[in-house]
Amino acid sequence: MDHRNNPNGLDEHMTNINSLITGPAGQLEMLCEGFSPDSAPKAITVVCHPHPLHGGTMTNKVVHYLARSLRDLGLATIRFNFRGVGNSSGKHAQAIGETDDLLAVIDWVQEHYPDTPLWLAGFSFGAYVALRGVSQRPIERLITIAPAVHLYDFSTLNLPECPWLLIQGNADEVVPPAEVVSWIKGLDRKPRTIYLKGVGHFFHGKLTLLREVLVTALGPAAKNLH
Repeated sequence: MDHRNNPNGLDEHMTNINSLITGPAGQLEMLCEGFSPDSAPKAITVVCHPHPLHGGTMTNKVVHYLARSLRDLGLATIRFNFRGVGNSSGKHAQAIGETDDLLAVIDWVQEHYPDTPLWLAGFSFGAYVALRGVSQRPIERLITIAPAVHLYDFSTLNLPECPWLLIQGNADEVVPPAEVVSWIKGLDRKPRTIYLKGVGHFFHGKLTLLREVLVTALGPAAKNLH
């Protein structure tokens, strides 16, 4: 069921809804999953999708599996379309405007679930946006998959102070793995990094592996949530 006219909170009877909220460029489309009408989730993860100009949306299969894996761990998830994608207003803004979109979603979460821990995740372009946003809001854990180091200057980013997991396929045909390795080597605070042998950018034939890796790596942190 679609609840596009409910911008102020989640339907008390629904656990998975599609909703619109007000963002900096107009409406933002969100997909909220794993919420219970009876209690607040033990944590919420906001997930950022890949590049809008290259077909990236909140229904991207890697983003879908990322969110699904987190729900397997008992977390609620919110995927959303950046400006100009799907039913989100506006047009592409070179990651700057998309960071503002992310912050608007986070602010919505904090307004409606102020005492719930917030995790942040992103794939490719979405990983860059997540890294731009993580220092601007209180985030408890960051997950980045195949960060788009080939497209943007990551050296200007403020490094996250929260625990940070990075997953990178070593057969990535879009994001050069060597550039990711080089970038990580130069960081003062390095993420926990998992390199996956033979895995390409879009995890073709490897989505189940991605799910297994995420659940195993994040399981202990999820168990510590109350």
